[in-house]
Amino acid sequence: QVQLVEFGGGLVQAGGSLRLSCAASGRDFRVLTMGWYRQAPGNQRELVADITTRGNTNYADSVKGRFTISRNNNKNTVYLQMNSLEREDTAVYYCHCFAFVVTHRDYWGQGTQVTVSS
Repeated sequence: QVQLVEFGGGLVQAGGSLRLSCAASGRDFRVLTMGWYRQAPGNQRELVADITTRGNTNYADSVKGRFTISRNNNKNTVYLQMNSLEREDTAVYYCHCFAFVVTHRDYWGQGTQVTVSS
């Protein structure tokens, strides 16, 4: 099993910044892709950004140029720097990883609330 613990959510004014972090832990596992998804009330969960072990990144069009994803492979940690936040960014943000333990599968964090006020 892999456990994901997120940090860094909160309340921020529009135009402000927040940084999310997420650490993966467990035994005898290998983390592959790591990323962030978000879900706003009434909406489906959507990809925000993800990053491979080699550092290749993928972003949702709505966050390109404002958000930056990075990771520390040695610490199995992924970060999301969110700048120029907008009210539409308000959501619960979930850390995700695709990892190998006995088999390859998806793992999810518990979610952290990000609220952007006008």
